[in-house]
Amino acid sequence: MRDQTVLAERFLALHHGDGPLLLPNPWDAGSAKVLASLGFQALATTSSGFAATLGRLDGSVTRNEALEHQVRDLTAAPGRPALPESRPIPLRP
Repeated sequence: MRDQTVLAERFLALHHGDGPLLLPNPWDAGSAKVLASLGFQALATTSSGFAATLGRLDGSVTRNEALEHQVRDLTAAPGRPALPESRPIPLRP
């Protein structure tokens, strides 16, 4: 089974646990590692948090910057599904 399929199945299972599913929003690799070390089983993303790390306002990050951040930085927490934010990523190149 592919790694992404395994992560997707694990994430789906989290929706059926004994308690609520809490999805913290790390803004960089360091915060992703801290949240993972605290026991969170999945991480979401935050466009405003990432923009703030760049000293910019939410909505000013390009699509490519957001995708690179999600793939490179937030997957730094090993074994934790990193979920895209719930609103669409801006499509500015």
